[in-house]
Amino acid sequence: MMPALAAQRRGCRGLYRLYLRCQAAPLPRACHGWQASMKSGSLSYIIPCNRLPVQLMSQVRVYTSSGQKKDLGSEDTNGSTPQETLHKVGTVKAVLKKREYGPKYTQNNFITGVRAINEFCLKSSDLDQLRKIKRRSPHDDTETFTVYLRSDVEAKSLEVWGSPEALARERKRRKEAEIKYRENLFRNQRLLREYREFFGNTKPRSSAAAMFFKGPGKVVMVAICINGLNFFFKLLAWVYTGSASMFSEAIHSLADTCNQALLALGISQSARTPDPSHPYGFTNMRYIASLISGVGIFMMGAGLSWYHGIIGLLHPHPIESLLWAYCILAGSLVSEGATLLVAINEIRRSARAKGLSFYQYVVQSRDPSTNVVLLEDAAAVLSVAVAATCMGLTSLTGNPYYDSVGSLGVGTLLGSVSAFLIYTNTEALLGRSIQPEQLQRLTELLESDPVVRAIHDVKATDMGMSKVRFKAEVDFDGRVVTRSYLEKQDIELLLQEIQQVKTLEELEAFMLKHGENIIDTLGAEVDRLEKDLKQRNPDVRHVDLEIL
Repeated sequence: MMPALAAQRRGCRGLYRLYLRCQAAPLPRACHGWQASMKSGSLSYIIPCNRLPVQLMSQVRVYTSSGQKKDLGSEDTNGSTPQETLHKVGTVKAVLKKREYGPKYTQNNFITGVRAINEFCLKSSDLDQLRKIKRRSPHDDTETFTVYLRSDVEAKSLEVWGSPEALARERKRRKEAEIKYRENLFRNQRLLREYREFFGNTKPRSSAAAMFFKGPGKVVMVAICINGLNFFFKLLAWVYTGSASMFSEAIHSLADTCNQALLALGISQSARTPDPSHPYGFTNMRYIASLISGVGIFMMGAGLSWYHGIIGLLHPHPIESLLWAYCILAGSLVSEGATLLVAINEIRRSARAKGLSFYQYVVQSRDPSTNVVLLEDAAAVLSVAVAATCMGLTSLTGNPYYDSVGSLGVGTLLGSVSAFLIYTNTEALLGRSIQPEQLQRLTELLESDPVVRAIHDVKATDMGMSKVRFKAEVDFDGRVVTRSYLEKQDIELLLQEIQQVKTLEELEAFMLKHGENIIDTLGAEVDRLEKDLKQRNPDVRHVDLEIL
């Protein structure tokens, strides 16, 4: 090895002396060092000597999509001396010239026929003359749909309206007509509602009304009726006896009735269909109503009970006969207990369907409306027991302080229930994460797919009422995606297309065609993964997979 290395060094020194003679001799063009030039097609490759301290021509040939080429970076070494020569190694690169698109480029954008008609004031007959392009549909119920090039639509709108100013005037006119139409629609709906109220509504019962005859709606309606009756009779008992505990019970029933009416409003509002302003629907209205209900219990129930109990301690007064109060409390205990059993049975059924225990279902606030009824009725049963006990002690001892203490006990019980409702509903509205076990199942489902290399930044948020939104950044395996595309192609035909590529224009057209198809294949893989997640996990309603 050493003799060969010495021979190589002697050869390099001889070439260097020859290079100095070339620099001194008056050649027609400057000598840029020794290089072996090898041509392949239309590209030139320069192979320099890596041990010769010469300056080679640093050259980049830029090819535009029209086939033109430019030599950039050629350095003129005329007048340079060997001492000023740097150790530079040059290569020849063939690159496609970068196309400048500018800050706004919409020439290749696709728009649907509905947008073309609405935004560019066209008719459906105008679109028949434009190029129609079939694209992969973003909707689950259709595989493909028709779109149009935005540039074609813009050109057609200018052809129809004559100028951008005329198009702008037509858009303004249609906007004013739309506003007027909405005003008339609102007026007509109000007149139709008045007509139905006057002549009677003969249409079948709406889905919103049907919600109150089953599930949580049924529980809430039963609670409203029973608590309304309890409030009326407790109020009569308080007026007759003047008992502070009976006053607390009457206020408690009034608060329950108002809060459950609010829950019924939340249930009806949650059934509204999504609109452009609320694309994810109105399901959180149940949590909002339950949160307001918890605040109402605290203010009306607990606050007034504490106030009346403190007044009774500061200014005690004798209590009249409590016989009627005991009878009303007994009836209230039976009615509240019946409502409590209805709520318990509904929660057990729902928890069994979700595979959760009774305690987990209540703590996680899966059904806020039923939870409120359950806790309010449980507090009502306990408060009836507390009120009856304190009133009994007052009857036996003749000391009105026991009755005031009972009022404070009822207020404390209501405050505890309201605090729990406020906490659980606030957590639900903030968007808490799903259970770790469920999140792990979703993650494993994605990672087990061959098209996925890795997933990062996984977030799964409970949107309320068993609706989950899943988001993850996915590192896709480009080789698997490309193979999936190739499996659907005629390989022999594709090979013939490759062999027919001779020029840069043909190469660019070939790569753009199949590159766009591979991107469409990637989009189809994303849709497939989202569909699998929804099918295997019915709670997952919205899936956002971001390509990493």
